[in-house]
Parts: sequence; C-alpha cells; structure tokens
Amino acid sequence: MAVKSARITVRLQPRASRDEILGWNEEGALRVRVKAPPVDGAANAALIQLLAKTVGVPKSRVTLVSGATARNKIIEVDGLSNVELKKQLAN
Repeated sequence: MAVKSARITVRLQPRASRDEILGWNEEGALRVRVKAPPVDGAANAALIQLLAKTVGVPKSRVTLVSGATARNKIIEVDGLSNVELKKQLAN
C-alpha cells in the first residue's frame, strides 16, 4: 500500500502581527500569516510549524516542495490524504 500524502498551495504573508491560518482564497490556495520575517528560511519554518500543529502531525511530515523564496508555496503533508488535510484545516 502506498503512503498517503497531500499537497496544498499556500499563499504566505510574512511579518504579520500573529501566526494564523486565514482560510482558502479564490485561487484555491490556503492563506497563512506568520510573524517571522522572510529571512534565512524563518518564515518557511514558521509556516511548517504552524501547519504541523494545526493538522496534528510532526513537523518532519510537513515538507516545503517548492516556492522557498516565493509567496506562493507548495506544501506536502505525509500521512494524510487531500480530503483529510482539508478537513483538518477547516476546523
């Protein structure tokens, strides 16, 4: 049996007043704000930590697939299907 993994597109806003998940935008990307600045991967690390905590998986199961230096990123979460991931993020 293949290992499940889900991919989502994330629109990241660094240097926000707090870490939060805002919901889905019209393009189907998850809008996320983090306090960390976009320096030395700090904002990406904060994003991974926030998503892992929100969906209840270890940080090691959340991977930045592409977009390390862009606002739009592709994130992969191992162990959850796309349906399960979106359900977790909706809570």
